[in-house]
Amino acid sequence: MAELLRPHGLRLALLAALVVTAQAAAAAGPLLLANALDAGLPALLAGDPVPFVTVLALLVAAALADACLSNLFTRRTAALSQRLLLHLRTRLFDHTARLDLDFHQRYTSGRVISRQTNDIDSLAVLFDTGIGDLVQAVIRMCFVGTALVLLDPVSALVALVAFLPVIAVTRRFQVVSARLYRESSERSARLIVRFVETMTGMRAVQAFRAEARGADEYGRLNEAYSDTARRVSMTFGSLFTGINLFTAIGLAAVVLVNGLRTLDGTIGVGVLVASALYLTQLFQPMEAIGMFSNTYQSAVAALEKISGVLEERPTVVDPATTRPRDGAPARAERSPNGRGEIELRDVEFAYPDGPTVLHRLSLHIPPGQTLAVVGRTGAGKTTLAGLVARFADPVTGEVLLDGVDLRDIPDAELRRRIVTVTQEPFLFQGTIASNLELGRPGASRAALEDAVRRVGADTFIDRLPLGLDTDLSHRGVRLSAGQRQLVSFARAFVADPEVLILDEATSSLDIPSERAVQHALATLLRDRTAIVIAHRLSTVDDADRILVMDEGRIVEDGSPRDLVRSGGHYAQLHRAWLASLGRDRDQDDERIGG
Repeated sequence: MAELLRPHGLRLALLAALVVTAQAAAAAGPLLLANALDAGLPALLAGDPVPFVTVLALLVAAALADACLSNLFTRRTAALSQRLLLHLRTRLFDHTARLDLDFHQRYTSGRVISRQTNDIDSLAVLFDTGIGDLVQAVIRMCFVGTALVLLDPVSALVALVAFLPVIAVTRRFQVVSARLYRESSERSARLIVRFVETMTGMRAVQAFRAEARGADEYGRLNEAYSDTARRVSMTFGSLFTGINLFTAIGLAAVVLVNGLRTLDGTIGVGVLVASALYLTQLFQPMEAIGMFSNTYQSAVAALEKISGVLEERPTVVDPATTRPRDGAPARAERSPNGRGEIELRDVEFAYPDGPTVLHRLSLHIPPGQTLAVVGRTGAGKTTLAGLVARFADPVTGEVLLDGVDLRDIPDAELRRRIVTVTQEPFLFQGTIASNLELGRPGASRAALEDAVRRVGADTFIDRLPLGLDTDLSHRGVRLSAGQRQLVSFARAFVADPEVLILDEATSSLDIPSERAVQHALATLLRDRTAIVIAHRLSTVDDADRILVMDEGRIVEDGSPRDLVRSGGHYAQLHRAWLASLGRDRDQDDERIGG
């Protein structure tokens, strides 16, 4: 909290001056009223209107000052609150976006959304009203208590006796509400997570006819949250009831004591009226203090969760924001052999607290070569691709692009030079054109049109109502899987990277759709280095080179023809693939030049 407020010291000082002046003006009102009744009114009846008019003018001025300054304080507080929330939202979004894929794989989307919605909203309540109300309440109680002592010590003593039970009620409320608010926050987060997961996984839910089961689970969580909210409301009710009860008792005691004192002439009517007003002003802020306790507890719980995300540190760091590594080149120099040369030197990788995934792997991919990587699930294919794309850094060893370690290439440059197309291409809400521009912001219309034509996406885009300006709606669900993949290929074509990684890019397509994208693949891979990961050998059949991986190691490396003839792992996979197509090895040997 202090870190958020520290840059706004001058604004906080101005707010402090406003609230102190406003509450001083408010506390002066009953004192002036007492003076008007006990001194000004008798003088007026005696023929001297000056004291009464003077006090009356001061009373009006104090009321106006209180109203104007309180209004200005509220507006300034709201403006500062929005500055803080704007900064926090932006910081949380930027930080989350820069965290590694490992974080996003273990931190569910529902929890991330909860940080940006529920938790930020809890802080918004604290900044918008909570802190301001608390400060006003505490300062008002200080001024009112001081004024009451100056006005009449006896009345102050009676008010203090009546005030003690109110303190006890408020404290009890704080203890109970703190526990309930933390419970409410946790149950609300679970509810959001369940809702987000159900909505994003609706295809699986409906495929397994799990709607009723999901509704039951959501209903159980919703009932638990509703029960906590009901208990919070009941706790609020007990606070207000207790404060109102003891306020009434305290007011009755002050009126009784001071009424008797007024009758025997010990005090004037003005002191009787002012003491009653002060007692009401003294008790009312306790509601704000009790409310602040809930707001504060909710905000603290929210801030702990937000801080937990902000304390996460990316392991993949942009060299532009860090000190150069020992032995790092002054700048990224291109390899003399061409553009897009990839080399892995003794690379070893393991996820945090997990087993080793890649074992001392060394690999060289010349510029312009298409390397296909095959192997069973868990062999390390996607991990290899992730290291080349620098979604993660190796534990030991180096991954180099054109002779330069990826850790020494600025992120902005690296993302231009290496592009990944995944199994499930993500299309953002917006037009097809805006999705294509993600590959190269500011690309011309002609470049976009050329890209969709080159990969064959124009065959369906031209039939859409607005062509490239057609809105894709939610994640492009109105397009088929093959069409979405073609759009992602076009996006990669617009980016024009030196290195292209296809990570199971056609595994989700049916055979007709896969054949439809083969031409797009050939166009996309031409004149650039490519790493193609696939289970289907039809995708890698035209590769220059095949890499077979098993348990994080390279077990075979060679051209398709050589590996087929070797009778090893790839040959077995190849025979099984041919059998599934109803072809024999001899026919295929003729096709590949054997």
